[in-house]
Amino acid sequence: MRNFTIYLAVAACLLAGKITAQETFESKARQIAEKIEKITKDEKEALKIEIEEVNKQFENGTITKAEADDKKKKLAEARAIIIENKVAVTHEELKELVQKKVNGKIVSKPSNDSTTVRINNRYVLKFEKDTVSFKKKKDYSERRTTSQFVFAAGLNNVVTEGNIENSDFRFWGSHFYEWGLTYNTRIAKNNNLLHLKYGMSVMYNNLRPTENRMFVKNGNQTNLEDSGLNLKESRFRNVYLVLPLHLEFDFSGKTIKEDKTYFKTHQSFRMGLGGYAGVRVKSKQIIEYNSNDMEVTQKTKGDFNSSNFIYGLSAYIGYRATSLYVKYDLNPLFKDNAVKQNNVSLGVRFDFN
Repeated sequence: MRNFTIYLAVAACLLAGKITAQETFESKARQIAEKIEKITKDEKEALKIEIEEVNKQFENGTITKAEADDKKKKLAEARAIIIENKVAVTHEELKELVQKKVNGKIVSKPSNDSTTVRINNRYVLKFEKDTVSFKKKKDYSERRTTSQFVFAAGLNNVVTEGNIENSDFRFWGSHFYEWGLTYNTRIAKNNNLLHLKYGMSVMYNNLRPTENRMFVKNGNQTNLEDSGLNLKESRFRNVYLVLPLHLEFDFSGKTIKEDKTYFKTHQSFRMGLGGYAGVRVKSKQIIEYNSNDMEVTQKTKGDFNSSNFIYGLSAYIGYRATSLYVKYDLNPLFKDNAVKQNNVSLGVRFDFN
């Protein structure tokens, strides 16, 4: 009985020793983490005081704004170096602690446990089973240029001699489609309002004539004429490859997290003003009708005297990814027609980040 009591006491001491060793290891690791946090906090507070002093000098007129900005930049760089030097010392302590654990001088937790210690939101110390890892978290820099996939669709028609009323084309039957890739670059470094939006798009402009009419090319003139048929479908399409360019006003504002400022796009109201220019890829007319109880589809490809180049004005306004979109071709639909007609489109636009 006496021997059993002794063995029990010894086992209890060994168990307590293992627990104490593990707690000592964790506590030391966390002490180092807290030390790094304190170094960063103290240096930031010191920098804040120095910046306030520079601001007072500027307000008193003893230095210019350019000199104040230069002083602030140098002070921030100096404090950053101090932080790195002081943190480097604590890293050595951390390496020694990790080495002790690897060498078995500090008892580990049971193999199915793991512990993660985050240090200053920049470093991660992880203990898992019988392994120890120490790594620096990646500090991703903010991108001032982002990309979006653009898709737009809506109603399409023409303005004839400055008038869209009494159109020769179906209002609800004539459509446009556009898809492409754009890039969005924030113009100011520290302000999120102005952006330059540019890219490449493919535009499809469809017109459906009324009253069984179709386009007929007569020399350098392209006119709408009665087909003499009971048309089920009459559609004229121009396809363009264009380069759009817009000045975008984005009211998404900014986000401050962990003393860093982040600018995100497409999070609030947006408005874009600009235009586009490009080339015509192809033109095609499709008519469908019944003949002798048979359905006939006739497709005609050609230039139809359409303008080879396209350029115009466009604008959009909306919230987040969705916008109301309008565009107007400054070039005539048919380059030599006696009556000037310009394509106009109104629809919905989606900019997907």
